[in-house]
Amino acid sequence: FKLPSDSFKYLGWCDIEEHDVRGNQLHCPRVREGPSEEELFFRGEEYTLKKRKQVTDTEKWQKKLQENWENCAELNLSFQDLGDLYQVENFKRILQRLIRVEKLWLVDNSLTDLSAIRLPRCRELNVSKNHFTSFKQLPKIPQIQHLSLAENNILTLSGISDLRHTPLESLILKRNPCEFQERYRQLVFSSLPNLKMLDGIPKLPEDCSPPDIRFFFKMCTIL
Repeated sequence: FKLPSDSFKYLGWCDIEEHDVRGNQLHCPRVREGPSEEELFFRGEEYTLKKRKQVTDTEKWQKKLQENWENCAELNLSFQDLGDLYQVENFKRILQRLIRVEKLWLVDNSLTDLSAIRLPRCRELNVSKNHFTSFKQLPKIPQIQHLSLAENNILTLSGISDLRHTPLESLILKRNPCEFQERYRQLVFSSLPNLKMLDGIPKLPEDCSPPDIRFFFKMCTIL
């Protein structure tokens, strides 16, 4: 038997009537959209469409004001299960509105490219457990101080120098292929001279000096 709440299960939080909760009041909202009308018919769940109606321009504007993403300072959009293209598009639409966010978590969202997104005030960004393959695919983060890219698929350190002119202090690259590159720590710190911590380990004297050539030829990398 269908539960009384079944007709609401695909509605976004701001589509439900008689509340005034705004986006900047939510620290971990579910922002992915429900299935399209075509998908609902295919699933045999067209009864959920009864709660949907034609939205006027005024209602769209009221929804935008209620979402209020522009005033979010801290937001967790992790584990959103973005299974369809329209889910990803809506997700990016929200990211583009985060002009004041300072702390943002986007963990485990199967993200591949956010290079078109700009987060002008973001100081702390966690994009662990996604599908990034290059630093070039990251959003524009001019004020970043703490960045976690653990468990992605970043192959090389190419493009890391784009972060050189940011106030970046700590960087996590654990469980990326680039971690196995020879002289990994030295290359990262030479590219980012202001960096203080890499993979949870503070900057060490040997991270700043060139490698001993005799040691270098004796060293091997075990994969």
